[in-house]
Amino acid sequence: MNMVTPNTPAETQTYGPPDGYAAGLTEQLDLRRLWAMFRRRLVLFAAVAGAILAAAIIFTLVAPRQYTATASVMLNTRQQDVTPGRSVLSDLPKVEGVVDSEVEVLKSRELTERVIQALKLDQDVTFNKALKDGKPKTQADADLQHTKLVDTVQDGLKISRAGLTFVINIDYTAPSPQMAAAIAEKYAEIYLDNQTEAKVDATQQATNLLNSRLKELADQVQKDDAAVQQYKIDHGLLSAGASSLTEQEISNYNIQLSQAKAQVAEDQARLAIARRQMANGSTGDDVGEALASPVIQRLREQRAEVSGVMADLAGRYGPRHPEMLKAKRQLADIDAQIQQEIQRLVSNLQAQAQVSQQRAAAVAASANGAKSDLVQNNQAAVGLAELQRQADASRALYESYLSRFKDTSNQQGMERPDAEIVTHAKQPPEPSSPKVALNLALGLMLGLGAGLGSVVVAEMIDAGIATAQDVERRLRAPFAGSVPLLSSVVPEKGVDPITYILQKPFSSFTESFRSLRTSLLNARQGEPVKVVAVTSSLPGEGKTTTTICLARTAAQQGSKVVIVDCDLRRPTLGRMLQLNRTVGLIEVISGAATLEEALVTDADSNVSILPIVSANATPEDIFRSGGMQKLIGTLRQQYDFVVLDTPPLLPVSDTRSIAPWADVTLFLVRWRRTPKHAVETALRSLDGTGALVGGVALTQVDMKQQTKVGFGDPAYYYSQYKDYYTS
Repeated sequence: MNMVTPNTPAETQTYGPPDGYAAGLTEQLDLRRLWAMFRRRLVLFAAVAGAILAAAIIFTLVAPRQYTATASVMLNTRQQDVTPGRSVLSDLPKVEGVVDSEVEVLKSRELTERVIQALKLDQDVTFNKALKDGKPKTQADADLQHTKLVDTVQDGLKISRAGLTFVINIDYTAPSPQMAAAIAEKYAEIYLDNQTEAKVDATQQATNLLNSRLKELADQVQKDDAAVQQYKIDHGLLSAGASSLTEQEISNYNIQLSQAKAQVAEDQARLAIARRQMANGSTGDDVGEALASPVIQRLREQRAEVSGVMADLAGRYGPRHPEMLKAKRQLADIDAQIQQEIQRLVSNLQAQAQVSQQRAAAVAASANGAKSDLVQNNQAAVGLAELQRQADASRALYESYLSRFKDTSNQQGMERPDAEIVTHAKQPPEPSSPKVALNLALGLMLGLGAGLGSVVVAEMIDAGIATAQDVERRLRAPFAGSVPLLSSVVPEKGVDPITYILQKPFSSFTESFRSLRTSLLNARQGEPVKVVAVTSSLPGEGKTTTTICLARTAAQQGSKVVIVDCDLRRPTLGRMLQLNRTVGLIEVISGAATLEEALVTDADSNVSILPIVSANATPEDIFRSGGMQKLIGTLRQQYDFVVLDTPPLLPVSDTRSIAPWADVTLFLVRWRRTPKHAVETALRSLDGTGALVGGVALTQVDMKQQTKVGFGDPAYYYSQYKDYYTS
C-alpha cells in the first residue's frame, strides 16, 4: 500500500484582504454592481424611506397651524430739517454696521418687554403658561416666570434685513393671524417710539443740562466783569469810550502844549518886534499892537481933531494965541497919552509873553505827570488785559451755551424717528407652517437619503460573502462555484437535497455540484486530484450535504467514490444516510477493524462510505498518526474520488491535521450568512499546514435573490439559462 505525504509548504497560500484594501479602492465604479447592491437592500431602503416619509406626513397633519405676519421698517436715508441748528441726538449714519445694529435692537429683550406690556401678553395663556399654575409664590419665581414669558414671545420673532437695503423685516409667527399681525405691527410701532423717545429724552436732558450750565456761566460772567471794573477802579484805569482817561488827558495836554508853545512863540515874536521898532527910534506908532489898539485909535482921532483945531487957530490967531497954546497943550497931552498907551502895550506884550511861557511850562508839566500816570496805567493794564480775556472768554462761552440752549429749546416737540414703517402688518390669509409641500418634499428627500444611507451602512456592516467577485476580491481566493438553496430552484416543498441529486441528475442543482467537482479537479493545474477535504469556518454551512451531493454526482459520472466522515464531534454522515454500523474510521485507523469491514455502500448511488461510530481517541492521535496516512494511501489506490467530510476550522483543530493529506481543500461559505472575518480567520489557520485550498464555494444560495442582486456572480444570470436544465 502506497504511502502519501502532505503538501509541501511551497504550496501553501495566504488568504485575506489585500494590503490597505488598495485593490478594492482602485476598482472602477461599476454602476451595475451598485444597482445590484441597491436591489439587494430594496426592502430596507423602502422601509427606512417610507418610515421617514410617513413621519413627515404625520408631523404635517398633527402639527399646529402657525401664521406669520410681516411689518417692514426702513431707516430714513434723508431727513427734513425744520429747525435750525444741530439735533441733540444725531441721526443714524446709514452704514452697513448700523443697519445690523438696529436689527439687534429689534431683537432686544427690552423691546419685547414693551410689546408684552402694550398688548398685555402676560395675561394670555398662549404665551404665559404659568397662568395655569396660579400666582408665583416668591419674587424669584416671578422673575423666572417673566423670563420664560419673554423667551416665549421672542421664539415667534424673526428680524431680518432685506438684502443690502435699509429695510428691516419684522416677522412674527403666532397661532392666530390676528395675533401675528398685532404683535408684528406693535414691534414696528414701539421700535419707532423708542427712537423718538430716545431723542426726546436726549433733548430734555440736554436742555436741563444747558439751563443749569447757563446759570453757572452767567454768574461767572458777572464775577469776571466785576473783577475787571474793580481792577480799573483800584488802578485808576478809568476810560471813556475806546481809550482810558489818562490817554485822553495826555492827548489834551499835548494839544494844549502845542497851542501854548505856539502862543509863546507868537507873543515873544510880537514883543521882540515891538522892542526892535522902539530901539530903532520909532515912537511906537508903527507897533502892531498900537495900530490895533482902540485906545490909541481914539487918541489918534482926538489928536487929529486937535491938530485940525490948531491948524485953524494958527491961521486965525497965530502961535501965541491962548487957544493955540491950549490946543498945543491938548495935542501934547494926547501924544503923551499915546506914548503911555504904547508903553503899556509893550509892557503888556512882555507880560503876555511871560504868561504864555509860564502857561506852556505848566501844560508841559501836566503832560509829563499824565505820561507818568499812563506808564503806571500801562503796567496795570497787563493784569487788566488778563482779567478782560477771562471775562471775554466767559462771556463767549456763555453766549455759545445760550445759543445752543435756544436751538435745543426750539427742537423740543420736533423730534422724529430715524425710521418709518413702509409695510404695515396684515393678517396672513394662509398659515405659514406647517408647509405641506415643503415638509413632504423634505420628508421625501430625507427618506431617500436615509434609505440610501441605510443601504450603504448595511453594506458596510454586512460581513457576509454573496458573490464570486466577493470571494476573489475580499478573500483573494479562487472561486469554486455556488450551491443553490434547493427551495429556490425547485417549486416543491420539503425536497431532500441528497435524494434530489439522484432523482434529477440533469437539474441545475445537480449541475452545480458537477461544476464544483470540475473546479476542484482543475485546482492543481494539470496534476491529478483524487482526495478532496470539505470544510468550513463554522458549523451549519452545509459541509455534509455538500460532501454527499458531490460524491453522488461523481458516482453518476462513473467514478468510484468513497466518503470519509472525519468529524469526530458531530458525525452526521451516518445519520443522514441512515447507516447502522459497529465499526468505522477510528477502528480502521487504530487497526481494530479492516477497511472492508468498516466500509458500507450506499445502495442508491453506489458510493462507498466510511463512517464514524465512536470517538475513543483524540484528534491528534488519530489524524496525525501513521494509520491515517496509510488509510489515505489505500483509498487513493482503490477509488477515483475520495471526499473527506471534515469538521469546521474555527471550533476544532482536526481539519488542520486532515487537510494536508488531501490534494485540495474545498472551503464552504454559507451565502450572505458567514461573516467575512470568520472566513478570513479560518483560511489563515490553514497557513503553514501544507493544505492547498482548491477553491471557495458558496452554499445555500437563494437563486431568486441572486438573479436580482448578485451582480459579479455566475448565478446572477440564472434566469437567462435556467431553462437549459430539466427539472
